[in-house]
Amino acid sequence: MSDETLLELREVSRVYRSRTEETHALEDVSLRVTRGRSCGIVGESGAGKSTILNLLLGLDDPTVGEVLWKGEPLPRRDRARMKDFRRQVQMVFQDPRSSLDPRMSVGRIISEPLRSLGVPGNHRERVHEVMEWVGLDPDMGNRFPAQFSGGQRQRIAIARALAPNPQLLVADEPVSALDVSVKAQLIKLLADLKERLGLTMLMVSHDIALVGQLCEETVVLRHGRVVESGETLGILNAPKSDYTRDLLAAIPVL
Repeated sequence: MSDETLLELREVSRVYRSRTEETHALEDVSLRVTRGRSCGIVGESGAGKSTILNLLLGLDDPTVGEVLWKGEPLPRRDRARMKDFRRQVQMVFQDPRSSLDPRMSVGRIISEPLRSLGVPGNHRERVHEVMEWVGLDPDMGNRFPAQFSGGQRQRIAIARALAPNPQLLVADEPVSALDVSVKAQLIKLLADLKERLGLTMLMVSHDIALVGQLCEETVVLRHGRVVESGETLGILNAPKSDYTRDLLAAIPVL
């Protein structure tokens, strides 16, 4: 397994300023996503998870610190290099109902990043391949999102993210909008894809149990600061902060 760092935040702070106040969304946050090892970012609403995502995806600049892709500063103002970055880093959003265009067929939705990013090859064959990976019949490619269940729509979103063969899959609360039984199926799917494809994932969630099932490393975030980070098993078995212990205590016991 490679120890190459793909995506990194290095001593990053993000301050939002208005005429009357300053909001410190992140303070001195560092994290690394290493090839072949998935990283989970855990925290409650308002912890700073969305701010981190915006920085890591090149949608915003830090006030202090650096965002690095493969050891180089993220080239936000270089359109050609950002296009290559977006091909290599693909996103699965929380709610597939809002992230899938209802006017487009499923096949066209999945092939959209192939077209927009200029990925060479037979797009139709690639769409069929990734649909099979996520457990969908390729013959369903001419249907529309409204004809699928919530779990199936999230499988479509995962297939779309996998289509350009990214080096890093970023998942933002990927199963929180699903009921319990469907959530379990999607967690198993993501775990199977990780093993089969050697996927590197960055997962953002309020659910530390979910991160524990899918990520080798965990960063616990509170009020824009890292309160704990390291090997997931170590954090789950011997949390060092009271906040992490509270998150673990809140996991439902079945």
